[in-house]
Amino acid sequence: MVTVSRRSALALAAGLPSSLLALKHAAAAGPVVRYTMTAFTNDSESDLYVYESTDATNFQLLRGPAYRPPAGLLRDPSLFRHVDGVYYLTYTTGWEGQTIGFARSTNRVDWQHMYDYPTQVGSFDVTSSWAPEWLVDAQGRVNVIVSLSDGCRFTPHLMTATDPALRSWTPLAPLAGLGPAPGYVTPTDHKICETSGYGFGYIDTTIVHNNGFYFAFTKNETSKLIELAVARDPLGPYVFVATGDWANWGAPREGQCVIPMPNGGWRIYFDDYDENNPRYFYSDSPDLRTWTAPTELPNLSGTVRHFTVLPETAP
Repeated sequence: MVTVSRRSALALAAGLPSSLLALKHAAAAGPVVRYTMTAFTNDSESDLYVYESTDATNFQLLRGPAYRPPAGLLRDPSLFRHVDGVYYLTYTTGWEGQTIGFARSTNRVDWQHMYDYPTQVGSFDVTSSWAPEWLVDAQGRVNVIVSLSDGCRFTPHLMTATDPALRSWTPLAPLAGLGPAPGYVTPTDHKICETSGYGFGYIDTTIVHNNGFYFAFTKNETSKLIELAVARDPLGPYVFVATGDWANWGAPREGQCVIPMPNGGWRIYFDDYDENNPRYFYSDSPDLRTWTAPTELPNLSGTVRHFTVLPETAP
């Protein structure tokens, strides 16, 4: 098993309530009134902590612990607000396994477990299901992206809700361009994964929609760097446009979350998961391609792990 520590959901679609519209439309929708962070912490990978901010930088605890699932872990909690006004959470239920978890809340602090969803995909032998992320696409469809491992390599998959209550989903499909090369076969001896040339694939994939394109920020599990791929459709095919340490964020980095900012730019948060000195950083961009030097997140750096930040605007 790969040794790593363990995002960000973003509603950027036309036809959704004003609280979920892209902030480039903030002038019409009203000013940002709050940013909600959902995280797990260094002290607990089974409890949800909820924080709130008015500036996307200085967060205060709203409630913590706010929720513990009836079984399994709660890592990598991803948050969005649906058209019904309810907040929905999806999260990693275990280091290994074939499920992801779902919960709901009307006020962000009182949560109800909904179900654990099976992630088995046909003949794909899923050994781990990590970092589910919400994506509301340009057509208003609610999707979840989850990184599935075959014991050697992680591949991002996408499923789409088929009912408004978010209880039934399309079969999980791999994101084209982010999966293994044609002809890939899972090694029968997983000890050779590191030397086989297959690499460990991509995890923590978070996708934002902007100007007709889907921008996928994904962690290369071999280099431990966050890379950028772009597509016209949520399922791809994705083409890498920035690889290696292109943004000068360094490594190891993971748990990335990308949100629009009121000035028309963007902010990414990411986890420096050094076990001896874990920290959290953010970086800003006017165009999703050029980024400022990373700045350590005040107050919560070293406490929170892989989180989502959800901006909400005034009606």
